[in-house]
This record gives sequence, structure tokens and C-alpha cells, in this order.
Amino acid sequence: MAGHLLLRVLSVAVGKFVGMSRFRLQPTPTQEAMLLEHCGHARFVWNLAIEQHAYWRPGRRPVPGFAEQCRQLTRARAEFDWLRTGSVTVQQQALKDFAQAMTNFLSGTHRRPTWRKRGRHEGFRIVAVKPDGVRRLSRRVGEVRIPKVGWVRFRWSRPVAASAKSYRVTRDRAGRWHIAFAAVPDPIPAPGSGEVVGVDRGVVVAAALSTGELLPLPGLRDTEKARLLRLLQKLSRAKPGSNRRAKVKAAIARLKARESDRRKDWVEKTSTGLARRFDVIAVEDLNVRAMTRSSKGTTDAPGRNVRAKAGLNRGILAAGWGRLVTRLEHKAPQRVHKVDPAYTSQRCSACGTVNAKSRESQAAFACRSCGFACNADVNAARNIRNAAGHAVSARGGGSLERPVNREPQSTLLTAQGWVGIPRLRAREDVKA
Repeated sequence: MAGHLLLRVLSVAVGKFVGMSRFRLQPTPTQEAMLLEHCGHARFVWNLAIEQHAYWRPGRRPVPGFAEQCRQLTRARAEFDWLRTGSVTVQQQALKDFAQAMTNFLSGTHRRPTWRKRGRHEGFRIVAVKPDGVRRLSRRVGEVRIPKVGWVRFRWSRPVAASAKSYRVTRDRAGRWHIAFAAVPDPIPAPGSGEVVGVDRGVVVAAALSTGELLPLPGLRDTEKARLLRLLQKLSRAKPGSNRRAKVKAAIARLKARESDRRKDWVEKTSTGLARRFDVIAVEDLNVRAMTRSSKGTTDAPGRNVRAKAGLNRGILAAGWGRLVTRLEHKAPQRVHKVDPAYTSQRCSACGTVNAKSRESQAAFACRSCGFACNADVNAARNIRNAAGHAVSARGGGSLERPVNREPQSTLLTAQGWVGIPRLRAREDVKA
């Protein structure tokens, strides 16, 4: 009966970019139980909205909007005590989040919203936060007022933005609680030096700069990788549904969370450093979602090298390619240039000659035309910088043109210390 009545319920909105300052929440056991109840209500309402939209077919009446869904939620709360004991703010915001998710899906910017699962999607959002809803207790401790829960402490690791009007409480798979305050962040001002940098993203080296810097992404240490392997082997032997399996999964989740935290920390520090040091940041225009799509194919047309492609996909996602560019666009708006990635790893940044054999290995590049040699990722980063429109390739014309067979220019040969310039000058004298 509850499912049938609530099935007719159920819309959130996010326009411009809103930054999230996340803090570690420290609830007591009693407060944690109440927070989990909020998460369960938000997840239940969200899944009912998913089910409601699943019944829609072309030719039927339109699905109810956010206002109608809120009226249905009010009737459901009046009938069911377990739903009425929860926070109406939490439940309505779940509907609002779902409405925004559907708007993003229909506009083509996001995927269709999916089901939320217990233990994996734990969280809820609170809006209309008043100034007295957050207070500081000491140098490292603060408190936030959560409906139906009361004052919950969190680690005060940075100032809370005074403009924050909402926050989201989440619980990750490692069992840690966090609170994230929403506020529109101020962009990082450009240094005004006129410097341009190219950033080449890779799997072995997460980011290589045209300045010659290599920025590896810190992951799990060797001892942690060995422990993760042992835990995965232990998980495969554990009986489904047993307490032992739950403990092993929690230990694996803690290791994965540690790796994810290091990746996010690296992205934040790297993007902030690039935004502060350079006026223009050039990156390749990569479709990461398409690049990490599975190649397993279908039963009739199975894919090739599926295991190798799966390993490459994991490497790309672990390197944080998409997150790095996204944070750069947030912190340095209008200063991030996306260029065509074609031939950036095969073109010589000194003479502009394109030759696939010049890329001798993953880390070595040696031009077969002019002899220029350097790190392959750094060479690609310099091509990305040149392709941003702030330099002209040695072949003449725009650097985004396809490869053209042409001898290296004499000026570049001189820069590399090569001989043979008199021969080129003599040829010019003969033509004159």
C-alpha cells in the first residue's frame, strides 16, 4: 500500500557551479543512527521517483512535476507514521535533487538517474541554513544543526563560507561521515605574466607540463597494494552474507577511500598551482567517457583485447583526467583552452615533423627528422601549448593542421645547433 500511494509522488536544481567545502563529520552513535534514518528516507523517496518515471510511456499523461510530487508526499506522510517521523526537508530535497537530475539528463549534460542502494548511496541535503546553524567551538571543532538530529560536531579544518545556504551530509563506503557546505567560490586570479602552459595527461605520469615538470599522482603504496590483493583473495573465499565478508568489504572500502582521497587531494593542489602560475592553460579536448567505455561488445560481436582495454580504462580513471580539467575550469574560468589531440604525441615540438616512429617508447621521444629528443609526455605537452593558438608550428600555418611533409625550417635548425644552414641559404640564393 505504501509503495502504491507513494508511487505517484515525486523534482532539484543546480545551475552555475557551486563549490563544496567538505569537512569530516563526527556524530555520536545515537546521532549516527538518526543520520542513517535520514539517508534511508531520502533514498526511499528517490527510488520511488525512479519507479514513477519508469511507468511513463509515450502517449500517456505526463509524469507529475515537483509541486505535485510534494503534495503526494504530504498525503503519504499523513498516512504513514514511519515516514512522518523523518524530516520533511530531507524528503522534499530528495525530490528536488531528482528533478534536477532529470533536467540534466534531458538537456544532454548528464546520464539518466539510477537507483540508489543502501550502503553505497548514503546522503541527504539540507537547504535554508541560517547563520546560527553553524558555530565554532574551538580551533579544530565546529558544530552544525541538523533537523531531527540536533547539534553534530565536525572537524573545523578550514573556514566555513559565510555565504553557504545549504549543505549535504554523506557517508562513504568506508563508514566515514562528511558534511559539504555549498557556496559559490571565487575564481583564482590570473598572475598576469602572460605565460602559457600545456598539460598532457597520461596513465604512467598523470600530468606532464610543457615546462618539463612531471607530476605523478600518488596512489597506494606497495604494502597497501599487497594488502588489498590479500583482502580481495579473502573476499572471494568468504560466504555471501556472512559477517566475515562484511568485515573484509569494509577493509577494502577503507583502502579504496584512502586512494580516492589522495587522488582528490592531488587534483586540488595541482589545479590550484596551475591556476596561480599561468595565465593560459592548454589541455587536450578528450572525451574521457567514450575513451573509458567497455569494449566487451555483444555475444554476436564480441570485442577484442577486452582485458587490456579494461586495464587501460582503470588507469585512465585512476589518473583523474576528467576531474583535473573540471577543477581547472572552475578555478580558472575562461583561461582553459582545449585543443585538438590529434598527433600531439607523434609531432616533434621543435621542427613540427609528424612521425609515429619518433615515439620510441612510453617515455622516450626522438625526432627522426631533426634529432630532437626529450621526454615523450613533455614533448606532447609542448605541442598542446603550441596548438592553443599562442605559437605557430614549424611547418607554417596553424598547428592544428594535419601532418605535411616539409623540411625543417632553418631558424629552428639553428636553435638546435645543427649545421647545413649555408646549404639552405645557397638554395635560396639560386631561387632568387
